[in-house]
Amino acid sequence: MKRMRAVPAPTPLASSGKLGDWFANLLYGSPQLIICVSEKTLLPLILPAQGAARFAEGLRAQLPEVLRALGVASSAIAQEMSEMNETVIAATNNRQVLGSMNDFAYMLGAHLEAGDSLLEASLKLAEAPCSPLGMNSPERATKALFR
Repeated sequence: MKRMRAVPAPTPLASSGKLGDWFANLLYGSPQLIICVSEKTLLPLILPAQGAARFAEGLRAQLPEVLRALGVASSAIAQEMSEMNETVIAATNNRQVLGSMNDFAYMLGAHLEAGDSLLEASLKLAEAPCSPLGMNSPERATKALFR
């Protein structure tokens, strides 16, 4: 929040999108990245940290690409994106999402070392089984959510 120069909302509203609230964290390294994770399906997105003050724009730009790659229908993507027009910044309040986010951050290094793009890395991380999803993957959970 400090890097984004954001003031957290005292009582944020819950997201109206199917994927729920999004949680994000800055990953230090070279290059610096932001990892974003959906509350409902734990779908991970990796974004460049450059221009972190415009982080919400980056999330809205990258999400349709990931959803298209997962085979989500264009109409469902458009509906989800319309639900993401307003951004509210708040402190993270979900420990399960934080734990999964830390796991994804740990796994990310291998994908970046292999030369994967940020989109490819996001999609490969989405294949990982997650205990909060009953060992289902974010990829399968997201596809099921949009069926």
